[in-house]
Amino acid sequence: MQAQLIALDWGTTSLRAYKLAQDGQVLAQRSLTSGIMQLPKTPRLVAGQPCSDGFELAFDDACGDWLDAQPELPVIACGMVGSAQGWREAAYRETPANVATLGSSLQIVRSRRGTEVHIVPGVIQRSTLPNVMRGEETQVLGVLHSVSGEAAGDLLIGLPGSHSKWVQVAEGCIERFDTFMTGEVFAVLSEHSILGRTQQRGQGFDAAAFDRGVQVALSADGESGPLSTIFSARCLGLTGELSATAQPDYLSGLLIGHELAALATVQRRRRKAMALPSVLLIGNASLCARYQRALEACGFPQVDQAEQATERGLWQLAVAAGLVGHAAIPSPSMEL
Repeated sequence: MQAQLIALDWGTTSLRAYKLAQDGQVLAQRSLTSGIMQLPKTPRLVAGQPCSDGFELAFDDACGDWLDAQPELPVIACGMVGSAQGWREAAYRETPANVATLGSSLQIVRSRRGTEVHIVPGVIQRSTLPNVMRGEETQVLGVLHSVSGEAAGDLLIGLPGSHSKWVQVAEGCIERFDTFMTGEVFAVLSEHSILGRTQQRGQGFDAAAFDRGVQVALSADGESGPLSTIFSARCLGLTGELSATAQPDYLSGLLIGHELAALATVQRRRRKAMALPSVLLIGNASLCARYQRALEACGFPQVDQAEQATERGLWQLAVAAGLVGHAAIPSPSMEL
């Protein structure tokens, strides 16, 4: 099957490259650690010329051999590569944003080998407290085409991670979203606070400890918020009620529980109803599994996971931009 597109998911710490066929099928993929904050530094020849530019070196590592074989392949990229610290800044587009809006707003940078790299802009939500995303918009748009109109009308899309995003969609558009810095706060507390002094990494996931953390966040003890409860991760260890290896998963459950309790409150207020929406999760499978467990404990009625969201989104944006011809992408294996 002939390749039609090279798609790059280029973030802060990683770079994922996909070679896609006409129907959006992944023919080949590779993952590098060359995110925009840790680019290659050793100069070498690129396109026959000495090169020390980190973006050029990483781009060549990611897909140079693919372009050697098919120089005419169009290239599209999303993520932090389009930030102010990226290869070329792609200005944010405002909500509501859809495939057509973003596909017509790609920023172009010409690589040393002469290939034009089309960079997807991020999305900004302007309000009293502005909110932004880069990369997540592509994942959201990548799954929207497979969700029926009726299901999409009562759907919340979650993207767990360092900065978890919760996205409201309507009629194929990103309408609004919330960000919780849960993952980054967990890392800071575990690595740079006193809570990490007694923690030990276990061999696997301690479900009981995680569930205990979630329940504390949802209980009366959690009503005063995470600043009041996170010290319990240390105190329960000092009193012998929580082993050193259980403490990381307890803290994880506690923080995710607080995140989802706040999310449920916000959703009920916005919807003016007690019923919560269905949730579609996108991201790392093991992290999504934690969130699914906690979402169900918080009363969200249906939680599913989507696959290949980034590749699908980049293909859809490339179609909208006219980089490739339109073709239907097989729907992911999920039911809503």
